[in-house]
Amino acid sequence: MTGRPRAGRSSRPRPRVLIDDKSRDGRLDIDHLIGDLGTEIIVCCGSGGVGKTTTAAALALRAAEQGRRVCVLTIDPARRLAQSMGLTELDNTPRPVPGISGDGSLDAMMLDMKRTFDEVVEAHATAEKAQQILANPFYVALSSSFAGTQEYMAMEKLGQLHAQFATISQDSATDVTSPRWDLIVVDTPPSRSALDFLDAPERLSSLLDGRFIKLLLAPAKGPARLLSAGLGIVTGALNKILGAQFLTDLQTFIAAFDTLFGGFRQRAEATYALLQAPETAFVVVAAPEPAAMREAAYFVERLAGEKMPLSGLVVNRVHDDDDSGITASDAEAVAARLRRGDAADHLTADLLTVRAERLRVGEREARQRRGFTAAHPSVRTVSVAALAGDVHDLDGLREIGRLLAG
Repeated sequence: MTGRPRAGRSSRPRPRVLIDDKSRDGRLDIDHLIGDLGTEIIVCCGSGGVGKTTTAAALALRAAEQGRRVCVLTIDPARRLAQSMGLTELDNTPRPVPGISGDGSLDAMMLDMKRTFDEVVEAHATAEKAQQILANPFYVALSSSFAGTQEYMAMEKLGQLHAQFATISQDSATDVTSPRWDLIVVDTPPSRSALDFLDAPERLSSLLDGRFIKLLLAPAKGPARLLSAGLGIVTGALNKILGAQFLTDLQTFIAAFDTLFGGFRQRAEATYALLQAPETAFVVVAAPEPAAMREAAYFVERLAGEKMPLSGLVVNRVHDDDDSGITASDAEAVAARLRRGDAADHLTADLLTVRAERLRVGEREARQRRGFTAAHPSVRTVSVAALAGDVHDLDGLREIGRLLAG
């Protein structure tokens, strides 16, 4: 595929697990997904607060312990997640996660938006030009806080990591070469608008390629001479409003950055094509609540519209009914009778009331999941039971992995 880094990859054909769709019965089979050596990238996407980052980390750990060489890229995870992987901190450099069982490996990193932007500038500009850009106040603001920069840099970092598939490591014991990683798991930014990371390159391009900025850089000759008088009036007014230094900084930044702009667009297009490739698998993560399930439906429809390869839906924090045969109405009726008895029965009545409330929650969640399935019958799903507490160590991530795999 155009733009995909393949140089240096092993010439040995990579095996691919063939999956019988009929055997899945509408269920997302996580172990098939992570065990398929043809899957190079798993992208976990969803709205904020649904357990997306924990899901990505659990998938990465399970894949590593089944023999994959995995790098997980997280976006602003809670500190406890770094600690759960045995790391005091996560930063922009992949760090080995200790305590992994089996023959695989796991590296983890957290996206540093500004550092990633700086690395791109340093890698694709001369030392003098890079220094000029990095010191420019307009660049500092753009790289730190411009809307969409985090999403764009997530795509830049994904492209960088995938390029390192070509980095060969030497196993001296067996004299066999192999890629540094064979699977990247990406936790996308918690955007309020679904799939903002797909739109970010175009937004950044629009900023840097806008008509006004072109006018600021236009040489005063030819047709541009006709605009110079009017433009002078406009820039004079802006100087009074924004200050002359602002426009000077902007013009200096755009002039320095102009030589890099084509590379940004080209890499964004290559990464976008990478996301559409069959080696990529999208997993939508949601909670069994009306708003989260509506967002999940939007994600699924948007991915289909963008021709992105969707593997399925993970529904987190589910309160399933058990097989005791007791309904919420039964529990409430028995609790009411017990409350009319002696005081010794009130504790049992309270327990039954709590049980009834949990069953009601489970019924509501089941309706949400059935509604999603009815609207999107071709999307495979897996439900993950709600845990009593937060994940705080590798064993907790392993438990999430077991629940994901059923």
